[in-house]
Amino acid sequence: MSITIGTPAPDITLDATSDTTFNPAAFKGEQVVLYFYPKDATPGCTTEGQDFRDRMDAFEQANTRVFGISRDSLRKHENFRQKQSFPFELVSDPQETLCRAFDVIKLKKLYGKEHEGIERSTFLIDREGNIAAQWRGVKVAGHADEVLATAQSLNTGQ
Repeated sequence: MSITIGTPAPDITLDATSDTTFNPAAFKGEQVVLYFYPKDATPGCTTEGQDFRDRMDAFEQANTRVFGISRDSLRKHENFRQKQSFPFELVSDPQETLCRAFDVIKLKKLYGKEHEGIERSTFLIDREGNIAAQWRGVKVAGHADEVLATAQSLNTGQ
């Protein structure tokens, strides 16, 4: 399955924080931001989550839900979410099911060694459940603002 603009979001259910489950296909009628990040409680991932957190009122006004996704366990997610006061759920994908469906698992280099990891990526799903926008190889600075602007423009266009 290839994720491209206009294709339906994958119908995959995973566990999320607050004893909930998450399935991107289940949010028809709302816009959904899925931001994939490498690891809980690391500097870049913390900043990215805080940036989405700090814009939640504006995302809600744009009829847009936000979800963070990584391979971390639910327990780590719950701790990270609580410590950072994230008002959105974090989705646990230890088997990389959703990560692979969105093609965000990439070969990365760290200290000269190669390993597979999550490439920081974000997807915006429209009210019909289709991929409306995607950002790959994301740099954290200014990213949440860009996603918000796209969500707002998409919301007013419908």
